[in-house]
Amino acid sequence: MIMSDAPLLSLLRERMTWLHQRQDLLSQNVANSDTPGYVARDLKAQDFAQALKGAASKGSSMMTTNSRHISLSQARGASAFEDREAPDVAASPNGNAVSLEMQMIKVSDTQAQFAAAANLYGKAMSMMKTAIGR
Repeated sequence: MIMSDAPLLSLLRERMTWLHQRQDLLSQNVANSDTPGYVARDLKAQDFAQALKGAASKGSSMMTTNSRHISLSQARGASAFEDREAPDVAASPNGNAVSLEMQMIKVSDTQAQFAAAANLYGKAMSMMKTAIGR
């Protein structure tokens, strides 16, 4: 088993991917804050209960012990998260519904959450390396 495939680490990796994609979407909102008719977008929040169920089902599947074995788990690709319109304020006369203040609050919150997830990921990897004597 590869250490990075542990359920905790895969949950953290998925969370960091979601936060990265959210940051990209928020930067688009900031860039279009003066574009007429632009409505702010945000990612649909992750469902923690669903993520736990997914991790539990992955953990109970058969694992390969040799590189020549056929893996029964699904191929891991980039997760596509659902985005939606999330207007911050009522549209201005030009139709723009982006509040720079709200977007910057979301950006800083996302940045803090990403830093926390990356820190947890690093600590978990460090503990696993310590446990195996590396």
